[in-house]
Amino acid sequence: MKKKLHLKQKSYPLLLMLLLSLILTVYGLVHIILWIFDNYYNQKEANDLKEKVSISNRKTKEDEKMIDEDDISSFDPYWDFIKMDYMEVDFTDLEKENDEVVAWVFVGGTNINYPVVKHSDNEYYLNHSFYGTKNEAGWVFMDYRNRIRNFDKNTILYAHGRKNGSMFGSLRNILNSNWYQNSNNYVIKLSTKYENSLWQVFSVYHIPTTSDYIQTHFSDQHQFSSFLELISKRSHYDFQTGVRETDKVLTLSTCFNDHEKVVMHAKLIKIQKR
Repeated sequence: MKKKLHLKQKSYPLLLMLLLSLILTVYGLVHIILWIFDNYYNQKEANDLKEKVSISNRKTKEDEKMIDEDDISSFDPYWDFIKMDYMEVDFTDLEKENDEVVAWVFVGGTNINYPVVKHSDNEYYLNHSFYGTKNEAGWVFMDYRNRIRNFDKNTILYAHGRKNGSMFGSLRNILNSNWYQNSNNYVIKLSTKYENSLWQVFSVYHIPTTSDYIQTHFSDQHQFSSFLELISKRSHYDFQTGVRETDKVLTLSTCFNDHEKVVMHAKLIKIQKR
């Protein structure tokens, strides 16, 4: 009897380990299934919105330039970018679906081609889709501190870096040489209800998570100049593109992993009132 009892006592830790392993396996499977479903519905919404919206090209004009061309090198690809057409989006149907939509963003060489939303905080769209349904894939959103017209000195867009390349998942492409050595990728097109704009990329990098690049307002020009120097020096690639205190910046930010971010900065080079 004692021997049987001893054997049973010995088996308890093994049974406990097996039970724990089973729980972890089930938890992992549930997590994977939910991740797949979130991606599926997130992508379904994105495709649905692209079918509903009307996106067109709009010609640029000479008097819409935002920077002094006297300081621009003849080798700077700016001279090609400034001739590019704007992207113009009809927001009528988008606003019917979600009155928090503020823009549409397109980044060449990535999958980023989405409507942008803006809430009263920077938390809501981390786990809600464009239609407002609960979804851990989230959506592309603008920093709640930013204005949607007459851009601030630093306008920031966020989204999750999804492993399937959706949302800002493909933003990690900007760290690859086949992306940053192709000057066709250097312009971000942004359309809002009030303005169409072109932004020239000047800095791309990944960095341990920090908040020093997501400042939206600056006390004076000196503080902004220091900010421009900080984010320019971090760039993984030298775009041969200068920035100065009169510029306005568009920042795209996402997770590279649990402890790092992928970041892109571009300066406003042309804008057209709608």
